[in-house]
Amino acid sequence: MSNTAIALIFKFGMTLIAAWITLGLMNGNPLLWIAIIALVGTAANYIFGDLVVLPNQSNLVASLGDGILAAVLAYIVAMFISNFNTTFSALAIYAAIVAVSEFYFHIFIQNDDKVTPK
Repeated sequence: MSNTAIALIFKFGMTLIAAWITLGLMNGNPLLWIAIIALVGTAANYIFGDLVVLPNQSNLVASLGDGILAAVLAYIVAMFISNFNTTFSALAIYAAIVAVSEFYFHIFIQNDDKVTPK
């Protein structure tokens, strides 16, 4: 398994834990929807945050964007799924946890020559 795949699995794990803490424990949402949000958020943050924003901007900008994107995606799911509810405070905490974890994740991928993007 490539280092990039391992890094993406780790990124998914970070996002899943953040979603479970905020959207699961705080708001009582089903684990299936939490996992779907984490998967979609991981993919979106990798495509936009790691491949587009991070190479052209600072780590801080990319990390804040990743946190905001994750929260916006969770909010969009909450608008369309009847048994998925969230609060502003849960979304704000979710965005903060994702942003902080992404900040350190970006440092890792920038320092590892075998992880794409480089």
